[in-house]
This record gives sequence, structure tokens and C-alpha cells, in this order.
Amino acid sequence: MAHFTYKGRDARGQLVEGVLESADSTAVATQLFSNGITPVEIGEAAAPRTGSGIGQIVLGKPKVLATDLLLFSRQMYSLLKAGVPILRALGGLQESSTNPAFKQALQGVRESLESGRELSVALQRQGRTFSPFYVSMVQVGETTGRLEEVFLNLFHHIEFQEEMRQQVKSALRYPIFVIVAMAAAVAVINYFVIPAFAKVYEGFGAKLPVITQYLIAFSNFWVHYWWLPPGAVIGCWLAFRSYTGAPAGRMQWDRIKLRIPIAGKIVLKATLARFARSLALALRSGVTAVQSLSLVAQVVENTYVAQRIEKMREGVERGESVLRTAIHAGIFTPVALQMVLVGEESGSLDDMMDEVADMYTREVQYDLKTLGSQIEPILIVMLGILVLILALGVFLPIWDLGRAAFQKGS
Repeated sequence: MAHFTYKGRDARGQLVEGVLESADSTAVATQLFSNGITPVEIGEAAAPRTGSGIGQIVLGKPKVLATDLLLFSRQMYSLLKAGVPILRALGGLQESSTNPAFKQALQGVRESLESGRELSVALQRQGRTFSPFYVSMVQVGETTGRLEEVFLNLFHHIEFQEEMRQQVKSALRYPIFVIVAMAAAVAVINYFVIPAFAKVYEGFGAKLPVITQYLIAFSNFWVHYWWLPPGAVIGCWLAFRSYTGAPAGRMQWDRIKLRIPIAGKIVLKATLARFARSLALALRSGVTAVQSLSLVAQVVENTYVAQRIEKMREGVERGESVLRTAIHAGIFTPVALQMVLVGEESGSLDDMMDEVADMYTREVQYDLKTLGSQIEPILIVMLGILVLILALGVFLPIWDLGRAAFQKGS
């Protein structure tokens, strides 16, 4: 199909222009009339470039942020609730957007709508801008006629995810700062302090303690092969990325993450909170339990948990209850399972899933607030061991030399 540029007037007489994909100019005019636009000028246009050409600059290209999707969902809810047509709503949001990447994505959505496609299909054509879960929920809204309600639920869903990410970043800021400071201190000591003491010890010609010999050897290694440790770190990181990039490696790493001391339980609770919130959203939007579980498996951001959810979906398809499949999944606490039982028996599973999400969210918030106090003893012990090793390695020779000199003088 060819692409055509057009100019026209809408119902209020305002000038509207854009690009449409259609068979011929007559079909373009028909589409414009059906959308309430009177065509003034229609001409052929080159197909839009989707690849990356030689002259294109890709460095520093802006990305679509979660904030953009958050505002978009909220504004779409308000506009649709006020009775504003989708095309006009998208046009206004495109003009008000400050992110060029998101503005371009909205332009693509408008063009797809003007070509006769549904909103969910138009969102799906924008690649990674809109997640499969987001697209699926919009499709559910179109089917059930509750599109504005779905956008409001998506707004709360994205807001919840961003709050969780910000809380995790805030909790990890102090431990990361301490670890970086310790690494910097070790580097300075190995590059400057220990070599200076090594020259002093060498002048005495005395036999050094074993721990001092190890420290000097380690310092010499850092001084002469300083590029090797950073290279090893980078190599290990690339190998890790390659391993987790494969499905089997990703599954194994996501399972290991849930077993990491202190952090593992926080990751699991945050993942289950996201699962419960998403399931409540899907069920409240009119999606069946089987379809809801299939959708939710796409947004938990943990392939191991997603596999457990898929097992739950298969069990529900076979006619088992959600409670039974949740028990077999082996990732829920007894309290959460009890709430699922109540939800199924009372016919309000979506409300109970919201309660489960709130429960896990409160637990995660508490764990994140106390994360610093849980990690602090470990960091203090590590710092104490480091100081002890350095003190023994540096000052034991001085003590031995001083004692030998005192005995010789007496």
C-alpha cells in the first residue's frame, strides 16, 4: 500500500494534516470523510523510513519513560471520560508532549487509527513503547466498552510500579555508597600506602610476616597489572549478560534472585505484589481468569514466577480452582492463599487480589525501610575485617622491628 500526505478541515474548520497508508487517493478521501475531515489536498508521499540509515544519529536518542506512559494513561482517561474523540485526544496529547520519542510514537498511533486500525493494534505497532500487557488491557477495554476505566487502572498500575522502583533505589543508595567508598579506599592503599611501607621494610632487610608479604604481593599485582581487575569485571559482566540473555540462563538467574539473603524476600514480595495488582486489574476489566493469568505472566518481570503463573493458568484451564493452582505454584504465603480462598468463595477475587497486593506492598515498604539496618552490620563486619588485615599487615613488621631494636639495645 502507498502513503499519501493530506491536508483538510475538521468539523471546527481547523487545518489538519498528516500521512495515511492506503490503496489510492480515493480511499484516503473516504477515510478522511469517515473521520469527520474534509480533504483539501491529497498527494503521494514516500514511505516512512523505519531502519537506521548511514546518516542517522542514534547516540543520545531520547527514550519513552514510564512518566510519559503515566501521564498519557491519566490524560486519556480524563479526555475519554469527557467525551473527546480518540483522534482528537491523541492529537492534543501529541502537541503537549515534551518527549520527542513519545511524540513520534503518538504520531504513529494517530496514523494507524486514521488508516482504520483499532487503538490496541495502533499501540502494538509502536514496538517497545507500549508493553504487551498495556496493549492487551487496551484491547480488553475496546471489547468491553470500558476503555476509559482501563486507562485509569493502567495509570494506577504504572504509578504502583514506579513507586516500587523508587523505593528500591532509595534503599540501595546507602549500601552502594559504602561499598564504592571501601573499594576506593582499597585502591588508594594498594597504589600509594603499601608500596611506601614496602620500601621502608626493604631497607631494613628483615623477614616480614606472612600477612605483610601477601599484602605487598597483592599491591604489586595491582600496580603492575592495574588493567586486569577492571577487565575481568567487564568480562564477567558481559558473560553474565550473555548467560542471562538466553532463556535457560534467565530462568536460572531469576530463580536465584529469589534466594539471595535479605534481598531475595524483597524481590519475591515485590513481584507477587505486581502479580496481584495486575490480576486484580485484569479481572476488574472483565477478563476471564485464564486470560488474566496469561496477561499477568507478561508483567511480573521474573521468568521463574512467570512460569509458575503459566502453570496456574494451565491448571485453571483444566478446571481446577485458582486456590489449588496457587498452592501448587509454591510462591504464595499462607495468608495470601487464605485471601484467595475467600475471594473465590465470595465471588470477589479481584478485590481480594487488591488486598493481597496491598499486603505485599506494605511488607515490601517495611523491608525496604529496614534494609539499611539489615545490611549495615554486614558492611561493618566487612569494614572491620578489612581494617584488621591492613593494620596487621602494615604495623606487625614495625612492631617486630621495634622489638628487635629494643632487645638489641638492651
